[in-house]
Amino acid sequence: MTTLKTRVLVGVLVLGTLVAGPVASACPFCSAVSQTLRQEMEVMDAVVVATALQSDLTRNADTGQIKMRIETVLKGGEHVEAGQEVTAVYFGDAAKGRRFMLSGVDPRDMQWSCLPLTPKSEKYLEKITQLADKEPSERLLFYYEYLQDEDSMLSRDAYDEFASTPYDEIQKIKSALDHDTLVTWIQDPEMSPDRKRMYLTLLGICGDQEDLPMLESMLKSTQKSSRSGLDALIACYLTLAGEQGLPVIDELFLENKQASYADTYAAIMAVRFHGSEGGVIARSALVQSLHHILDRPDLADLVIPDLARWKDWSQIDRIKQLFLDADAENNWVRVPAVNYLRACPKPEAAEAIEELEKVDPDSVRRANTFFAVPKPSAEVKAVKQ
Repeated sequence: MTTLKTRVLVGVLVLGTLVAGPVASACPFCSAVSQTLRQEMEVMDAVVVATALQSDLTRNADTGQIKMRIETVLKGGEHVEAGQEVTAVYFGDAAKGRRFMLSGVDPRDMQWSCLPLTPKSEKYLEKITQLADKEPSERLLFYYEYLQDEDSMLSRDAYDEFASTPYDEIQKIKSALDHDTLVTWIQDPEMSPDRKRMYLTLLGICGDQEDLPMLESMLKSTQKSSRSGLDALIACYLTLAGEQGLPVIDELFLENKQASYADTYAAIMAVRFHGSEGGVIARSALVQSLHHILDRPDLADLVIPDLARWKDWSQIDRIKQLFLDADAENNWVRVPAVNYLRACPKPEAAEAIEELEKVDPDSVRRANTFFAVPKPSAEVKAVKQ
């Protein structure tokens, strides 16, 4: 059960997307944990590799200050140089000769942040510096090799690079993806949901219909570990199954009124991905699946903006009725219903708004006051799989 506050927040976010249109800014089902090393370097005045000249015994225990010697300048050669001694603050374990990545800001009084390095991570750092100006897909070929690295810092950084890369760029490395390795990672019950989402996204790019039995088994599983990352799992299944896979998703999550809110929302997110970036299933088929949600008044507000964005004007009467039938338990559906009708170019939509304004003028006024006229998005061209 969701709270009214949660539903209002979700509604605002979805309606905001309707107005502005979808933005392909990152991997569709992955969330970066933190700024990547490459991104951090971009905003720094200087980045260097330095060696500690003091240990825990000789550094300033009160301030954490420790003297270091710059060995390699990765960025900011106009501010610092190799061989220069600097002072940084570091409260972790320090040993004389230990190597660090120092990131500095304010050249007039350089303030350094410290990141301990191993020989492996130092080479990694040097490589990403060389790749900084390359195309995103070319960089991904490097990061791909570190996704499951035993060094957690490198593995996390590689994941964050993928998570912050647009889907169309990730698609470009299809030939480099190792299908069997991805399947092994996906089937690992200990795999974290965020990683699993990424690997399912990658499998959708390099997999084929032979993967469908495995994916369908996961969709129907009662094991929590099998169904983690459900939005990406559904999206992967639909990417490989195409339109023929929609009846399975409808039956399990969209048409099924016993499906949980979380599961249904995951399915909506997957359908939304396919309507905006997937390029595999026609929107005319996707909206048919979303129509099932209109039979669930407590969830209908989640998909009404998608129907408007994808120019499905076949549901004027149903959406008008949802407005009229709304009560205190689901009256949040009224604003998105009005916005759908505002976006619709058909005269009967304008007539419906006039009728609804007599029933609930406040909802109509809120829709007109807080939301611009929704702009339907352009069609996504299908690509060959």
